[in-house]
This record gives sequence, C-alpha cells and structure tokens, in this order.
Amino acid sequence: MSSGHSSQTRSSAKAAANHASDDQVSAVRAFNRFYTRKLGVLDQQLLKSPFSLSEARVLYELAHSGELSAKEIGIELGLDAGYLSRIVQNFDEAGLILRKPLPTDRRQYQLSLTAKGRQAFAKLERTSQDDIAAMLRPLSTEDRKRLTGAMDTVERLLDMPRSPAPVATLRDPRPGDMGWVVQSHGAFYASEYGFDAGFEALVAEIVAKYMTSYDASRERCWIADIEGRPVGSVFLVKASDDVAKLRLLLLDPAARGQGLGQRLVAECVAFARACGYRRMTLWTQSILTAARKIYEDAGFKLVATEPHRSFGQNLIGETWERDL
Repeated sequence: MSSGHSSQTRSSAKAAANHASDDQVSAVRAFNRFYTRKLGVLDQQLLKSPFSLSEARVLYELAHSGELSAKEIGIELGLDAGYLSRIVQNFDEAGLILRKPLPTDRRQYQLSLTAKGRQAFAKLERTSQDDIAAMLRPLSTEDRKRLTGAMDTVERLLDMPRSPAPVATLRDPRPGDMGWVVQSHGAFYASEYGFDAGFEALVAEIVAKYMTSYDASRERCWIADIEGRPVGSVFLVKASDDVAKLRLLLLDPAARGQGLGQRLVAECVAFARACGYRRMTLWTQSILTAARKIYEDAGFKLVATEPHRSFGQNLIGETWERDL
C-alpha cells in the first residue's frame, strides 16, 4: 500500500484557518510562564547576578557583536528607547561600557564593553552554562535529544520569515527509524483522516515483513532527514521478478514545500529501473490528493479503483502503475 503523503489542501476552510484558536494562544502563554519560571528569570536579578534579564541581553549583544550603537541594540532586542537609555547609563556609571559619539550622528553613541564589562559577562555566561547543565543533568540522553529537538522546532517555526527551512537529505534507515515510520503513519492518519488503529497495524505489518525478508539487491527504504530528524519515508519492495511496489510514502508537514515527495518517488523509480524491474505499482486512496499528484507527475497512471471499508472509514482504493 502506498499510504502516503498528506493532502496539502484538505479543504478550503482548513487552508484558510490562519487564526490561532484561544486554546492555542493559552497553550503558548502557559508554556512561556512555565519556561520563564524554570529558568529563574522571574527573579529580580538574573542567575543570582546584579543584572536583570534585559540588562543581560544587552551585555550579550555587546559581547558578541563588538561595537554597537544604542539604537541598533534597541532594534535588535525590541527594547523601549527610554528603558534602554537607563540601562546604558547604569552600565556607564558601573564602568562596564565605553561610549563614543558616532561620527555620523553626534547624538548617537557607539557602545563597547570595558575589561570590567567583559569580566562581568564572562561570569554571567559561566553561571548560565552551569545552571542549564544542572537542569539537563536529571534527563536521559534520549530525553535531552528530544528536548533540544523540540526547542529547535520552536525556534525554526517562530523565525520562519527570517530563516530558510533546512534542506532534507535522503539516507538509509538507522536503528529506530522503522519504529518512527509506524508511529508517524499511525499518528498522522488518525489526526488527518480519522483512521483507526487498524491502519497502524497494517503499517507495522508491512515494516516487519520488509525487515525480516529484506532483499538488498532488489529492495530499499529511504528516510528523509532534516538535521538528524526523520521527516519522510518511502519503500520500494519486490512484488514479483518483473514488478516493484512503492509503499509507505509519508511526509511530515514540517518538510513540505521543497519537493521532497517528488525526490523520494524519483529515487524509487531510478532504483527499480536499475534493478531490472519492468513495471512499478502502488496502492493509495483517492483522498490523498497531494500524493496522487506526485505519482501522476512521476509517470504513474491510474489503472483501477475499488470502494472499500477500511481503518474505520469508507474509502476508494486506487491502483497506479507505470512502465520502466
């Protein structure tokens, strides 16, 4: 079965749902409160230092960017000009910074850290490192990877207009990837299409058969990977001496928009041709419109349809084929 790729346009109403729900807004606010408490930044002073959170952020910018104007720091950190002016005045009085008028605008100052300022930042940095290490220490290695991966996802999603999405690479499966294939199919199709546990059981059966009777000369699995995280899969298995079957095409929604589905199917076609197969076949469902478009673009033709009741849903199964 080519259970596969999600429909990128489930409905016009869903595609137009750009407004966050009240529950989603509440969830983000709750996480902000939790994480702020976890890092201890609600304390009047940050990390038991003499600095507030905003003051520490200004120190960080100066330590990592060299000389900056107060205006540049304000824009980067989104700080009110009056509030930033008070921070700069306090730093100047404490001997942490040097202020030089800008040649192009004598009303603006170029700021840089003094030796005392660099020492203050270094102490703050060491304390931060130690506190974060202590927070992570009780977690297992796997949980630390999950935590930092989730943080990376949060940063990437909220910074999408400024940071281009990393490009996926295609690789052979690693230990744990087959479990990911089963879990991801089950979770995605339950969420998007209401499929019941029977679908996840079918995927598990397909994966188990592939692993126990794998023929390296005529079968293969590709895992799409973004920065060490699986985001897609496809399998090419032997149906007969002359026919190869494409199965389990899946894309994580985070991997859309870079032609990854087309790349995965193209790898299958090229491998099948190199193995000497004469034809390829696949089975999918009529509701998977995005996947059907990928198959059509790759030269597959719809050859048969059959209504059926599976996975708790009334579906129309489709058989697609192409010559090699």
